[in-house]
Amino acid sequence: MVSCGAFHSFLFEYDTPRIVLIRSRKVGLINRAVQLAILAYVIGWVFVWEKGYQETDSVVSSVTTKVKGVTLTNTSTLGARIWDVADYVIPPQEENAVFVMTNVILTPNQRQGHCPELPDDKTECKVKNNCVPGYVSTHSSGIQTGECVPYNGSIKTCEVFAWCPVEDDYRVPKPAFLQEAENFTILVKNNIWYPKFNFSKRNILPNINSTYLKNCIYDSKTDPFCPIFRLGKIVEAAGQDFQEMAVEGGVMALQINWDCNLDRDSSHCVPKYSFRRLDNKDPAHTVSPGYNFRFAKYYKDSNGTEARTLIKAYGIRFDIIVFGKAGKFDVIPTMINIGSGLALFGVATVLCDIVVLYCMKKKHYYREKKYKYVEDYELGVSETYGTNS
Repeated sequence: MVSCGAFHSFLFEYDTPRIVLIRSRKVGLINRAVQLAILAYVIGWVFVWEKGYQETDSVVSSVTTKVKGVTLTNTSTLGARIWDVADYVIPPQEENAVFVMTNVILTPNQRQGHCPELPDDKTECKVKNNCVPGYVSTHSSGIQTGECVPYNGSIKTCEVFAWCPVEDDYRVPKPAFLQEAENFTILVKNNIWYPKFNFSKRNILPNINSTYLKNCIYDSKTDPFCPIFRLGKIVEAAGQDFQEMAVEGGVMALQINWDCNLDRDSSHCVPKYSFRRLDNKDPAHTVSPGYNFRFAKYYKDSNGTEARTLIKAYGIRFDIIVFGKAGKFDVIPTMINIGSGLALFGVATVLCDIVVLYCMKKKHYYREKKYKYVEDYELGVSETYGTNS
């Protein structure tokens, strides 16, 4: 019976809003305060701060880089040697990134042959039977031949067929091999495009001439739009120590933010640079820190035998990250946000109804005034209960 009555009420009853004017200072102040808060939100946040009257578009970007700098090293192995861009930028070009070698372990004059493996708990041996012919592990320098040979005067290791002599990378050079790399510079050329507005620009601004570009170095206060950055300053701006980072390498982000209000003149659309370190530097987790990789330079000696110099390069990779959005006035988002703001004013009515009908001392009186129940007039029956009005 209850379900039938509910269905009957749902099918044959109709609700219509009723306007009741309540003369109450408390309710009136609550209503105006909520309306004022909504108005401040719509005007202040939606339209002024978030620019809700604008159509927006995301940036499309391309980046090219050019590193410059020369340094001199003088070691017992290599003697005096000049290092220029062709030596320490590997590879010459990357997509939105550049790697600068700051430290290196060189193993020159390697040739394929037989030699002792580096000593560790799996390669040290006492007798021939300790070595397994054909054995190779993830960390092997070559394939074991099954022989146990002297590594030095006190240690024997299993012999391997490999590029000999094998690389010894147990000790990373400290301080970094290319300490002067912090004085190298990188020119970042960035072109951006907002396709929705057909607007394009580049970070070398129209007021920058060739004379200025040859002499400027980025500084957040004195030269905030210079596209040439000193590597040491980039690392320093991210709160890191370049000489410490140069030993084992790392990954830095050079961030370019293009937030453009295209309702203003295009000269106000300028890049903003920021810097941060991307790889995790946690003293509690020191396994495989930094950034390094290996490559080799091959040649043939006077006898026609193939040889190579193996290079384990440590360095800093600079990732160029471009982001941003542009906005321009459009009537559609403006009308949508105005309509949404007007709809929010209904919140004030709902909140005041809750206060009046459930929180005030005379809530039963107000509820009686707000709701009026009327029977079907065509049946000849007047209202059954409600107000006297």
